[in-house]
Amino acid sequence: MVRNDEFFIRKWVSYYGAQLGEDNLYIFFDGEDQVVPECCRNVHATVCKRVEGLVAKADKGRIGFLSERAEELFAEYDMVIGTDVDEFLVVDPAVHMSLPEYLSSKRIDGTLSGLGVDVGQNLDKEVGIDASMPFLSQRRYAYLSPRYTKASVISRPLRWGSGFHRVKGHNFHIDENLFLFHFGCVDLERLKSKMHNADLLSNGWSRHLKKRARTMLIVTHGKARAWESLVPVVRRLQTLFRPVYAWNKPTVFGLKFVVKIPDRFSEIV
Repeated sequence: MVRNDEFFIRKWVSYYGAQLGEDNLYIFFDGEDQVVPECCRNVHATVCKRVEGLVAKADKGRIGFLSERAEELFAEYDMVIGTDVDEFLVVDPAVHMSLPEYLSSKRIDGTLSGLGVDVGQNLDKEVGIDASMPFLSQRRYAYLSPRYTKASVISRPLRWGSGFHRVKGHNFHIDENLFLFHFGCVDLERLKSKMHNADLLSNGWSRHLKKRARTMLIVTHGKARAWESLVPVVRRLQTLFRPVYAWNKPTVFGLKFVVKIPDRFSEIV
């Protein structure tokens, strides 16, 4: 579900369309004032009545709506992927399989998660993003964030929690070859423009956007470690540890793990 974000929707349709076929993509535009962009002409695009309320309330309304749509889709599909517009579920290129090939090879017990990779602009080393080029050819650093280890894939009708962060009443399962790349912090200037967006600010997004900005500081000032050595450790920690307020979400208790993204991902998104 998306509102006023053609920058990411173009990339989202391009990536998932190539992986799954555009006729298998479903996009819901939040608000009857929204105009469906040309890039969505071959997907199932629906303009909906806007979900009202500040961030937390609106998030609950949106995820309830999307959980209901996912349940309807199981009449036709055996698997549904739910993501935000700036999130891309990626199979490690080292396994040489497409996303549908890989997911079809797995026995999924209700839900499956990719390890969260929160990509940020390294302000000391990286310039503004060029939207016409693959993001990962321009951004090489990320924070391995439990916030983005989401229950993206479901294999039967279930109820997502706000933002796809969990599935209600069920555990999560982090796959060893799946990654959820989040690009909300991919470009400083774009984030600044959102911080001055009256529509977002009126709905309580100021605090949320400031949280996103911290990712850029983490990847800029943190010591980046090698992907192959750090990723398995962080995956294990997130599998074992849970916050006291939500047993079905991962945590690393505030530890900040910065990683350098390998070259093999550079042309994917």
